[in-house]
Amino acid sequence: MIFSRKRAGAGRHTRDERTTEVLDSRELEESIPATPVRGPYDVSEAPVGVQRLDLGSLQIPAVPDVEVRVQADPQGVVQQVVLVHGQNALQLGVFAAPRSEGIWDEVREEIRQSLFAEGAAAQEVQGEYGTELHARVRTPDGVTDLRFVGVDGPRWMVRGVYQGAAATDPAAAGPLAQCLDGLVVDRGHEAKPVREPLPLRLPREVAEQAGAEDAATPASGPQEV
Repeated sequence: MIFSRKRAGAGRHTRDERTTEVLDSRELEESIPATPVRGPYDVSEAPVGVQRLDLGSLQIPAVPDVEVRVQADPQGVVQQVVLVHGQNALQLGVFAAPRSEGIWDEVREEIRQSLFAEGAAAQEVQGEYGTELHARVRTPDGVTDLRFVGVDGPRWMVRGVYQGAAATDPAAAGPLAQCLDGLVVDRGHEAKPVREPLPLRLPREVAEQAGAEDAATPASGPQEV
């Protein structure tokens, strides 16, 4: 999914047409801006023709056998997004970041310190997206491995947390990694505090369907009037 945009500009005048042709070819190559070969993509540079679930600030590509589990309030505001494939899961979050620099390094260090304070072991490991954080935490169900991945974009940051075999073996992520590679972030143009979660919402048709189902569900107990 590589695409490019040509920048308009006049070719240089040179001594003969052959030299001009060579120079123009080099200038054309240099004028093509670098574009990511994979995502998460900013909405301004995302590949077209891809089916995605539009959650507002985050658009999730449709990948076979991946279930998207969304927790939302009655107004349709999404509180949590988790992708599930078999025994593996990927929790997603997207946050506002400054224009000048990324925030994953700082966020990762804060997560590491928080885990350490809770008695959990955590270490930094180089991964496909740069420095990841691998941790082992205790839960009511036992010890659980987590892998934190962060991707800095233009004025946004995506954070993913893998669970299951994908937390210790990136190769096991499979379709979940495809989802992360194909994510699209629509940051919007509004000024937002750094690290504030970007707003996520259910698609209108999904929210309306959920509301209709809630209205049709009978009360489970006596209601106070």
